[in-house]
Amino acid sequence: MEISAAQVRELRALTGSGMMDCKQALAEAGGDIVEATEILRRKGLAALKKKAARVAKEGVIDTYVHGGGRIGVMVEVNCETDFVARSEDFRTFAHDISLQVAAGNPAYISREDVPDNIVEKELEIYRAAASEEGKSDQILDKIAQGRLEKFFESVCLLEQPFVKNPDITIKDYLGELAAKLGENMGIRRFIRYELGEEI
Repeated sequence: MEISAAQVRELRALTGSGMMDCKQALAEAGGDIVEATEILRRKGLAALKKKAARVAKEGVIDTYVHGGGRIGVMVEVNCETDFVARSEDFRTFAHDISLQVAAGNPAYISREDVPDNIVEKELEIYRAAASEEGKSDQILDKIAQGRLEKFFESVCLLEQPFVKNPDITIKDYLGELAAKLGENMGIRRFIRYELGEEI
């Protein structure tokens, strides 16, 4: 199938990927822009796994204050080089993460950061709730696991739908940017303050 320059431009505008990557994805998808976008996203996540072993000690600290000073956020986002840390794409990403933390109020960065005792407690609660709803014993664990996935989505930053584009998660966004900029990247830490909390 012949892929036009206009199709490649459109996909580049949507994804920020390189021209040849866009052309290959479109060829693989038979010219379907939506499918080509998915292909590029999958490749981005695969590239992120390959880069994960490389050290990311450069980066930026970004802050965001929302709601007339009622919520304040500070995040540290890392990459491999100072060159990428100074790029507009990377700084936009760091600020988007600050916005996400303000809006999504996550407790952890990833599901691996959630302590085992909390995971076990949540599973116990979900099993008990499903049992109270009259579900059979054979499916209690399956129901509990499904609800645990929703729990991770609400408390883990990387699992949350991106506030500016709920079709992707923060993990997807990170993967796409890492693939575009060609570096290992990560969200190292964050802190969120809300006026009057714990009073």
